[in-house]
Amino acid sequence: MSFKIPANSPIRTADFLYGVATAAFQIEGDIHTDGRVDSIWDTFCREPGRVLNGDNGEPACQHYRLWEQDLDLLQDLGVDAYRLSIAWPRIMPASGEVNELGLAFYERLIDGLIDRGIKPVVTLYHWDLPQYLEEKGGWLNRETAYAFAQYAEVVVARLGEKVTHWATFNEPFCSAFLGYHIGVHAPGYQEEAWAYTAAHHLLLAHGLALPIMRRLAPGSQHGIVLNFTPAYPATDRPADIAAADRADIIDVHWFICPLLTGEYPAGYFTRYPALKPVIFPGDMALIAQKNDFMGVNFYTRHVVKDNNGDTEFVPQTSAEHTHIGWEVYPQALTDLLVKLHQTYPNLPPLYITENGMAGDDHLTADGQVHDEQRLRYYERHLNAVGDAMSQGVDMRGYFAWSLMDNFEWAFGYSQRFGLVYVDYETQERTVKQSGLAYKALINEIRGR
Repeated sequence: MSFKIPANSPIRTADFLYGVATAAFQIEGDIHTDGRVDSIWDTFCREPGRVLNGDNGEPACQHYRLWEQDLDLLQDLGVDAYRLSIAWPRIMPASGEVNELGLAFYERLIDGLIDRGIKPVVTLYHWDLPQYLEEKGGWLNRETAYAFAQYAEVVVARLGEKVTHWATFNEPFCSAFLGYHIGVHAPGYQEEAWAYTAAHHLLLAHGLALPIMRRLAPGSQHGIVLNFTPAYPATDRPADIAAADRADIIDVHWFICPLLTGEYPAGYFTRYPALKPVIFPGDMALIAQKNDFMGVNFYTRHVVKDNNGDTEFVPQTSAEHTHIGWEVYPQALTDLLVKLHQTYPNLPPLYITENGMAGDDHLTADGQVHDEQRLRYYERHLNAVGDAMSQGVDMRGYFAWSLMDNFEWAFGYSQRFGLVYVDYETQERTVKQSGLAYKALINEIRGR
């Protein structure tokens, strides 16, 4: 069983990187082992009703203990690269303090990848802000941006150029808008203006950290990972087209625009002055420093219509959906990549840093997981990337989300995104049919 990718597809080139991705809080477990302190997600999970079934970061996939087994699994899959994140609460248990045990764990992990011929791609922040910083205001406090820069300095000084690609943040949209406005992610606030303050401080933190990271690892690539959910108008009515444009301001352009132009989307704070954060002189220049690459996380699209000046989401009831309820629409990935390429002339090289789907997966009597929908999903989205490259988009690689089933944030353990099935009681790993197909594709391209 394998993916059908045309022989002339640009994703078949020798220098196109194939990998898989995970995040620390979602897989590590051992949340109080070897000096790790609470993150905002540990606190969020303890609050009743926040996470489905009251799930939390234990046991996750016990990767903190089973990391060598998991690296062997990566090697067997044949991936070129592995994208992981580092848990800030393992590294700095208090402001100004460094936990050697935490640093040593990630150093072993990075060295283990290199020993197996796998490129380490590291994200410094995948949503797990130390709780002690949240108690000082979290991302609403400008000082948190400086604390992040200090944390980045500690980690990059230790791991340096062993890491081929360093990303400051994963999906700051989720940290800011889901964490401070919608309230479904930690820290769980519902204050719209706070989301814009948090967003600005996240971008500021990126800008503060970037020159430090370049100095400490000049031979590495440095960038950021953004998520995009493009909107399509429900009809060709001008009002619905305008509604889609409004949705894209936040869901497509809010973070990439200041990163590449030094400005937030034009006119937004003129229309909504109460939402404007405090922006100090020099902030936007810091934010708009050059990135060597940018990660694109993509899962689905929105369909919207205008409702008396408001934007209303229109469910696509007849379309294919994944187990988590997201529409499958691969054309949106091609459209998004081409749109970014056309909109931003200084767009850096891109990687798909997350793409995948949740399935209602089960281990069958024959010891396999037959995830046919995921097979189709990956095949169609890989071809969507190839289509974008054929239209001039500079794509350098693709990371499947995720290596293995894990803790899916507010959905707890109810959603399985992995190429590898995890039995959470026994911690046994089983490669799904999609994982075997991904392996076959990589081996075919690499001539193995």
